[in-house]
Amino acid sequence: MYDAPVTASAATTPRSAPAREGLHLAVLALPVLAYLVALGMSAQMATFLAVGIAVGFTLQRARLCFVSAFRDLFLLHQGRTLRGLIVGLAIGCIGFAMVMSTIVGDLSTGRMPNDAHILPLGIATVLGGFLFGIGMVLAGGCVSGSLYRMGEGYLASWVAMGGVLIGLYTLNRTWNWWWEHSIESSPRIWLPATLGYTGALVLSAVLLALAYVGTLWWERRQGPTPNITIRRAQPAPPASVGDDIRVALRGVFRREWSPMTGAVVLSGLNILLFIHYRPLGVVGEISRWANDLGSLAGAPVGIQKGLDTLAGCAAALAEGASWFTDGFMLNIGLVLGSFTAAVLAREFRLRIPHQPQRYVQSLAGGLVMGYGAGLGLGCTLGAFYSAIPSLALNGWVYAIAMATGALVGSQLIRRLA
Repeated sequence: MYDAPVTASAATTPRSAPAREGLHLAVLALPVLAYLVALGMSAQMATFLAVGIAVGFTLQRARLCFVSAFRDLFLLHQGRTLRGLIVGLAIGCIGFAMVMSTIVGDLSTGRMPNDAHILPLGIATVLGGFLFGIGMVLAGGCVSGSLYRMGEGYLASWVAMGGVLIGLYTLNRTWNWWWEHSIESSPRIWLPATLGYTGALVLSAVLLALAYVGTLWWERRQGPTPNITIRRAQPAPPASVGDDIRVALRGVFRREWSPMTGAVVLSGLNILLFIHYRPLGVVGEISRWANDLGSLAGAPVGIQKGLDTLAGCAAALAEGASWFTDGFMLNIGLVLGSFTAAVLAREFRLRIPHQPQRYVQSLAGGLVMGYGAGLGLGCTLGAFYSAIPSLALNGWVYAIAMATGALVGSQLIRRLA
């Protein structure tokens, strides 16, 4: 119930090998065609689409869910996913520092890298992260997690995304109050400005090491794990180069990746995107969708103050403009990449909840999560996984607030169950 709704029965009739291969080729053609369409618009559009497809593919194959990273630790005392994310964050910190040092080589100027996720740090950060943590556990997925599960066929994730849109629209209607009373006056604390790049990296490494050890400690709180040995039949060694290739492809497309593998790949994609454009983040574009839908419904949000001074996942200033932006390509690519991975792994099917409570829970969780994401200027991907590597203090504060919210949400889930 926590992670996925009850699924509909899958067809039991196996497809023939030629039919299955034809389906796989057709599915592989979808991202290729989408990329060619995006390339016809611009190289930047094509790049964001390609990165989105790769991110969606990675999240699906590794089952890399930020919600399960915290929820499983609190409910099941399992920290495997969270430990993988911590390793990915360490790699991201190193890569981001290298990129930022080329943008701001002389720290004495007081400049900050504009596209890094260095955001105002104040009560909005804390409250936004806390609400996001509660909402993502109730919804069964964070924003990026909901996007990739939409590609797998989870109907509840589509409902949760509807709640996210409502939550973001509600936040945008109250944005100016938050801007005037908190966000505008909140400081932006970039660690290299006071510690230098080396000092900031050392501090980040220490904090990540403490988080890693803390995760191991929390896992041990349930007592020692039983020493169980599982013997599995060993596959025959590959008989030819062709068999070697098939085994390698099966490892990529059919077998589940470890969370650590997924987190490392995700960090690599984040670094590559930052080199050319900006770090990963999905909420700003979805916030624009919420504003545009509100305008279509005759209830426009109006002018939101200060958005042009913010990086990260602030609502995009493109109301009434074309929906085909680089953020649109990233988000749609994420869904497409997940769909492609799920079909190739034979894991795609419509998963329809049979309990009405699940729909209510997904919608309510998405609404709370959306409001928190808008207030905290990002989700797990933008305000956490891109902010900590940006060596910004707001990323750590958001992470602590989000983890606290996830703990509260886990207790709520326990009671609902």
